[in-house]
Amino acid sequence: MTTDIWGWVHDTHEQLLDSGQYRLANALAEISGHAVDGRNEQLDAMFPEALASARALGLDWVEVFLRHWRLQNLLNKRHQGEQAMAEAVSLLEFAHREETAGCPQSVCAVQDFTICHANIDGPGYVSERLAVLEETLERVEPARACFDCLSREYADTLEDDGRAEATLAHLDRAQTRIQAAGQRVSLAFGHGRASALHRLGRYEEMLAALDTAEQAHTATGRPLDDDDRRKFAVNRARGLAALGRWAEALAQLPPAEEAQEYADLRHRWADTVERLAVAGHHPNDVELGARLADWVSYLDAAGSHRPCLDLALIAGRLAVRRGARTVALALVGTAERKLAVLRRTDGVAGPLAELRAAAEALPVAALPVAPGELLDWFATRAEAGGAEEPEADLDLLAAGWAAVGEPPAGDPAPATELLLNLAALLAALGQERTGAELLWARLDADPDHPDLPVVLGSVLIEARDAEGVRRLAERLATTAPGQAYWVRARWAEAEGRWAEAAELCAALLATDPERLAPRRLAARAGTELGDHPAAQRHYQELLARAADADVEQADLWHLVTAASANRDWAVVREVAGRLGFAFDGSEGPIDEELQLVTVRARRDNGSPADLPAVRTGPATARILPVLGDEVPLNHRDVVVFTPALLEPRPGEDAPAEEREGWRPTFELLTLLDPAGYTTHWIDGGWPGPEPWAELRAALETAGYGVWAYSGSEYRISDPADEDGSLPGLYAAVGIPPTASAADADALLHRLTAHWPHPLAWLDLATAAGADPTPHQRTITRYGL
Repeated sequence: MTTDIWGWVHDTHEQLLDSGQYRLANALAEISGHAVDGRNEQLDAMFPEALASARALGLDWVEVFLRHWRLQNLLNKRHQGEQAMAEAVSLLEFAHREETAGCPQSVCAVQDFTICHANIDGPGYVSERLAVLEETLERVEPARACFDCLSREYADTLEDDGRAEATLAHLDRAQTRIQAAGQRVSLAFGHGRASALHRLGRYEEMLAALDTAEQAHTATGRPLDDDDRRKFAVNRARGLAALGRWAEALAQLPPAEEAQEYADLRHRWADTVERLAVAGHHPNDVELGARLADWVSYLDAAGSHRPCLDLALIAGRLAVRRGARTVALALVGTAERKLAVLRRTDGVAGPLAELRAAAEALPVAALPVAPGELLDWFATRAEAGGAEEPEADLDLLAAGWAAVGEPPAGDPAPATELLLNLAALLAALGQERTGAELLWARLDADPDHPDLPVVLGSVLIEARDAEGVRRLAERLATTAPGQAYWVRARWAEAEGRWAEAAELCAALLATDPERLAPRRLAARAGTELGDHPAAQRHYQELLARAADADVEQADLWHLVTAASANRDWAVVREVAGRLGFAFDGSEGPIDEELQLVTVRARRDNGSPADLPAVRTGPATARILPVLGDEVPLNHRDVVVFTPALLEPRPGEDAPAEEREGWRPTFELLTLLDPAGYTTHWIDGGWPGPEPWAELRAALETAGYGVWAYSGSEYRISDPADEDGSLPGLYAAVGIPPTASAADADALLHRLTAHWPHPLAWLDLATAAGADPTPHQRTITRYGL
């Protein structure tokens, strides 16, 4: 198997462009970068359309490529285990069919399959992983990139088996073979070596290996990208902390927010922070505990059993050090549940037993009042301005629940109220499944409590427990069908299944039209589905049925937004007046110049595009720049945006330039009135500020748009000086729908004929039917 994967990608990309499949071509070129750099949002936006296009065109090899890189993202960046297994198995089968076996990416499906098993239980699947990798490596030449990837996966498997020395020896052999084939090893080889050295306790060598890998990479002229930087930082912090070099470790440690965003950093980050916290160099507080518990819950839902257990041990040990008994025991419970599904438990069963003993040895909280008075005690403390102490309060609630018992007869509600508070606080601290287990047990004892299924449903959704949600909804379907609809609707909302959420809310509202929360969700579902008339109808119904005290300001804003999308200006004016807006006219469309804003749209690849705009109404704006094909908007298009600010206004302590340069940023909702501009590009020498200002003014007077994309750093070749350069200009010209390409071509010729250096607009000239030769000559002479 000798086909070069990236050569195939290049050729296929060109073929797709030639056949007019531009979006699929872009996806082919960009999806691997999104996958390995953790740009999950862009990948999720791109993948479904690209996969559907590849299948519609019968491009099986392209399908293999797209699915592999999505799996790489799911497995390596999102650390999915059982959650991704069905796709890993499906791709492995698809990639080895007769029609796909020759695809250079097919062999990588084996790596996806083994990584998925590693995420579930790396040590437990060592023999199976080694067997399939050995067989595959025999079929792959060392010159191929796949040999590098598979060799690293083999090394990871040896390390999971506790054979770190063998890991280093294997990496040495693989590197020798790769270099003998005339190739360089990937940067990830250095990280693999560092991991094995860390396991062996050879921390100085670990840091040296990282330095060597980075130097070898940058010596080729390739800088570290953001993903590389994060990996090196967290690995160096881990080694430095192991050496007790606390200040250096803290300096290298990525911010907690980065570990929150990039799941592949979390275990090494947590391992490092545990060492720092034990040494007194990092806060071991409630915030850290809640963050780690959230990560444990994420891995639990993803079916990554071994990583979940490993992280629960770290979080549990830190909870014990904080004296957080209930939190520590909840983490022990999660870890024990994971231990039960592992195939191999050596190395974790002992530490888990020690953690349980340490957690149980912590003192049970002494109650300040009788269990039945505990909630009143909390309320009195709050009224007196007493500070909440979440983990200590949780211990009190747990002690109260343990002590309350069941009265021989009478109302079970007071005991249930105590439990509801306990479960809600457990969920707030990241222990949703523990809270859910308590609520399930209580549901039989107090089946008529109105809040019990509501809180249980919320906790199950936060825990990402699909089976639990289904079980609760089925239980409620006969006794409380409205609650069953509501649980299912909220789960559909959490998973982004908006059509289903709308249907379920409609069924609920048909039987109970006075409910406000389902009407809000139905309206939001309408907005997400682009059904703005339905969204407006629901918000207007909500305002008509709700008492004034129950109407939230957000309801008014959402109604303004939906009515703007529907061009119902009378409703916009009436509701906006309640929000404090005043307009020049009293009827008809609202088209005023209120303020400069930023509208955040999405490029075709899913990445954000922040567009300057003029706010023309409460929820409308006119786009200012002339835009290319990658953004589905253009100059003077009027759009509707969602009302929530995406970025807060800088505080008074922010630098003056930051406060002065700030403008509100809103998310694009929909295109309202397209202006019909067509974009063409001009490129060439910078004429100076005065000629440029004259060109802009003349184009704008003629109804054209113009937007410069180049800055002072843009330079072009100077044909008069072989080694020299000239300041350049690269700009977009928006042609109005009233003008033709020929009109634009003639106008640009007239306006720039006297400039010292000519501009090129090859695509426009071609569209105008003009002679492209002068533009081709300019492109060549000035190196455009």
